[in-house]
Amino acid sequence: MSEFNPSHDHAAPQGHAQDEQAPQGPASPGHGQPRFRPSAVEAVRLDSIGEALGVVVPGASADVTVTGISLNSRTVEPDDLYIALPGATRHGADFVAQAIAAGAAAIVTDDAGARLLALSSDTSVPVLVVDAPRNVVGPLSAMIYRRSQEGAALQLFGVTGTNGKTTTTYFITSLLRSLGKKPGLIGTIEILAGGEPIPSLLTTPESPEVHGLLALMGENGLAAAAMEVSSHAISYQRVDGVQFDVAGFTNLTQDHLDLHHTMEDYFATKAELFTPARARKAVVTVDDEWGRRLAATARVPVTTLATVPGNSADWTVTEAKPRGLGTEFTLSGPGQRVLKVHTGLPGSFNVANAALAAVMVLTGGVDADTLQAALDADDPFTVAVPGRMQLVSEQPAAVVDFAHNTDALARALEAVRSPEPDSRLIVVFGATGQRDQGKRPAMGAIAARLADTVIVTDDDPHDEDAAAIRADVLAGALEAQASESLPCEVLEVFPRDKAIQRAVELARPQDSILVAGRGHEVWQEVKGVNLALDDRVELRSALTARGFNVLQDDRIES
Repeated sequence: MSEFNPSHDHAAPQGHAQDEQAPQGPASPGHGQPRFRPSAVEAVRLDSIGEALGVVVPGASADVTVTGISLNSRTVEPDDLYIALPGATRHGADFVAQAIAAGAAAIVTDDAGARLLALSSDTSVPVLVVDAPRNVVGPLSAMIYRRSQEGAALQLFGVTGTNGKTTTTYFITSLLRSLGKKPGLIGTIEILAGGEPIPSLLTTPESPEVHGLLALMGENGLAAAAMEVSSHAISYQRVDGVQFDVAGFTNLTQDHLDLHHTMEDYFATKAELFTPARARKAVVTVDDEWGRRLAATARVPVTTLATVPGNSADWTVTEAKPRGLGTEFTLSGPGQRVLKVHTGLPGSFNVANAALAAVMVLTGGVDADTLQAALDADDPFTVAVPGRMQLVSEQPAAVVDFAHNTDALARALEAVRSPEPDSRLIVVFGATGQRDQGKRPAMGAIAARLADTVIVTDDDPHDEDAAAIRADVLAGALEAQASESLPCEVLEVFPRDKAIQRAVELARPQDSILVAGRGHEVWQEVKGVNLALDDRVELRSALTARGFNVLQDDRIES
């Protein structure tokens, strides 16, 4: 999931657009949406909050109590603490009246917010003023929901890196289930907190929702949880106040440079997760230079993992060989410990994801024999991950994947290419608008080198001109095709559903189709309008129209 959210809350960090009238975050319970918080929270006195902030709470206001916290006036519930933050175009203080009407018991804001409130009608609830309210959201969220977490012993696994976060967290939760535990999940696709799955809007929700969800998981009797931790989550302080029992690192490749500007800054942001305030232990994949640097500089105890030959590590992957669509391999570790592992998902990157999940759970305290028994009994790393190397048909082999940067696209193309000499590989992809523009030509070049037919189309243009985005990708593909004398065919087809149909029209039973970039997503945003579009549905429909057999999947609705 892209972390840019043009309709994000008015209380977003500086640099995010806000629009109080646009859909934002999880809606309030009054709108029939799930609550991202426990049902019972022990009230916290305002004078205790003031003490934590270094702010004196005068007179009778000290007796005010709060039982929740929100950055969004439309998710405020009775007795909430409303945090009014400065935004790119509006200030959260502009929406204090709505927050109070919804039942906010007190406000925390900055000097600018306090001045706005002084100019408005009388504020009927206490207002606490701090220099940098964004910095206190995480600690306050932890403080307010902490009593709900006491005694719950919720073990937390956090996964960061450019690629592989989603699949690794799914693998962790699947393995935990095989071990007899009841796990939770916070990530790109969905949130599992002990009830029905909740579709995600951001890879990592805002800090009040994160802490509320963790408290809800404890209330629902969950034993552990796995969370994707994006660089945006760290930069925008969404995981402040959270300490993971085990933090894991997948890899680092070019992405999100619209936010971080340089790879060094991107790395430094990821590295913040591997500090004592945020993690107790770490497992770091050292297949790339960034992983090796992180392992050497992390400020918490590190277990290293190598999944490609030539790297030394505490745990190494060896004897990898195909088994069905997936791979079976050996994990060798300290003390001559050996694990026999299988993943049913294709690609060497899923070997890396499965190995990381296994070593993280080991690092969390499960012994190797117990873990091996779970691997043997349930094959937990063959769990389906929506939109991640998701097989829609076998003849042709048609796959939907979330690959949306150069490294992920290259790995996905290599994984779906058939070894049969008469087969061709057809790829459909584009690039996201208002993102790292430097990767667009590089993605085009990768596709031209690794596919036989390259169909460039639209991803999520957002507010950028879709034709200009396609032109950037096409330029890279055509330049590589010409300069390297590549035999591929390069086509431009839009809109995206027509591009998928074109790929299927060109495909023979022995060919492979990769539809890359959007994975599980079911909406395409164009100029602020969400258009219904699910690559899996479109691909399934096109294959059926051509008379190809498709695999049945309950997650795909026609």
